[in-house]
Amino acid sequence: MVASSPGAVFAQDQATAPQLGPKSWVDPLTKHRVVRISEVPGSASLYFHQNSYTPQGDKMAMSVPEGIAAVDLKDWKVVTLVRDPGAQLLFTGRKTRSVYFQKRTGTGVTIFAADIDTGKVREIAKVERGTIGSINADETLLLGQWAASDKPLQPGMERKPQDRQQFGQANYQALGPDGKPLTFAEAKEVRMNERLEAGIPMEIFTIDVKTGARKVVVASDKDWLNHIQFSPTDPAQIMYCHEGPWHKIDRIWIVRTDGTGKKLVHKRIMNMEIAGHEFFSPDGKWIWYDLQLPRGQDFWVAGYELATGKRKWFHLERNEWSVHYNLSPDLKRFSGDGGDSEMVAHAPDGKYLYLFAPNDVPDVAGIHAPDSANLISPGFFTSEKLVDMRKHDYRLEPNMTFTPDGKWIVFRSNMDGANHVYAVEVAKAG
Repeated sequence: MVASSPGAVFAQDQATAPQLGPKSWVDPLTKHRVVRISEVPGSASLYFHQNSYTPQGDKMAMSVPEGIAAVDLKDWKVVTLVRDPGAQLLFTGRKTRSVYFQKRTGTGVTIFAADIDTGKVREIAKVERGTIGSINADETLLLGQWAASDKPLQPGMERKPQDRQQFGQANYQALGPDGKPLTFAEAKEVRMNERLEAGIPMEIFTIDVKTGARKVVVASDKDWLNHIQFSPTDPAQIMYCHEGPWHKIDRIWIVRTDGTGKKLVHKRIMNMEIAGHEFFSPDGKWIWYDLQLPRGQDFWVAGYELATGKRKWFHLERNEWSVHYNLSPDLKRFSGDGGDSEMVAHAPDGKYLYLFAPNDVPDVAGIHAPDSANLISPGFFTSEKLVDMRKHDYRLEPNMTFTPDGKWIVFRSNMDGANHVYAVEVAKAG
C-alpha cells in the first residue's frame, strides 16, 4: 500500500550501519569531495538513463528500504516521500514535479505518481500485462514491455529468491565447456544466451496516461526486447534494444510511437564486435553507447545524431572502460563508472569513477577529405579520476548521473559494505 496519509512527508529514519563511513570527505587519491547522501543501508539511486531529477533541478528521487525518498540537492536532506516497501521507483517527470512508481498487482502493475513536494499520491494507470520502463517528455505516454514468459535468468531463483545477492544481482553460476565453474561475469553471459535462445514472444507498448489505451509499438516472437527509453525532449521518439550476448545481436534500435521510423542504429561489421548500454543525450539529439571492436580489445564511446545520421567515436583506454557512460547537461563532458578485472575490459586498474573530456582528431594541415561528411568523426577522451572505487564490489553498478546544474554526479556504491547513495563534486576541492 501507499502511505495512508498521501499528503504527508516523513523524515528519513536515521539508522546507520556499524561500518558506515564519514558523511563527507575529500578523496585522497582524486582530491574531489564525496558526500554520502543516504543514511539507511539498502538505499539506491536510479539506473543510469532513468531521470531522477525534477524539471526545476532542485530535487531528486531515490529508493530507500521503506519506500521512496526525495533529496534536496541544495543540502542533501532526505525525506521519505512514499512509505511503502512494495513501491518500486521508476523515474521522475520531465514536465511536472511527479515521482512515478509501480506496485505489482497479479500479472501486471499499477502505476502511481507522488508529488515530490507534498507526497500526495495519485493513481495513473493499471497495466494488466507487462511492466513500465519510461515516460515521454510531456508525460502523456508510458512505455512498457511484456514477455510471454518471465522466468529468472539464473535457474532456481524462482524457488530460492534468498539467493539474490545483496548487490541486486542474481548469484549467476554456470559451467564452461571444460566443466569448470565460470566467473560471475561469464556465467551471466551464459544465462543471457539461454534467455535469448528461448525465443520468448515479447511486446513493447505505450499506455495513454489520460485514456489508459494500450498500443503495441514493436512485437516479436523471438527477439528479446529490452532497455526501453523515451527521448528526454521528443515525446514520440523511442529507443530500445535487442537484448542478449552483445556479440550475437545488432542491439540498438529506434522507433516512433506510431510504429514508424523503425531503424537499426549500429550495425556490427566485425566478429565479436559489441555495442550497448545506449542512452540519449540530455538534449535528445544524439544516442551514445559503449562500442568495442572487438569485444574486450579496443574501446570507444560512440555517438549517432538522430537528425542527420552523423557519427562520432571517442577512443578511451582499457582501464577507463566503464559499465555505463553519461553526458553532462551542458553536453561538454562525459562520465564513466569504471569496472573490475572480471568484466569485459579485464582492466587491471579500472575501479574508479571518471570524468571524460572529448577531443576531436583534427584534419592534418587543414586538408579535408572530400567525403569527410559521410565518414565517422574520430576523437579521444582525456580522463580525470573522480572517486577511488577499489573497495567497491562491481556486482553493484554505480550508475552515475549528473545533477541538473552539472556540479555533482550521483552514484551508488557498497564501498562501506552496504549499498548507499553518494555524490561526487565535479570540481576539485579547494
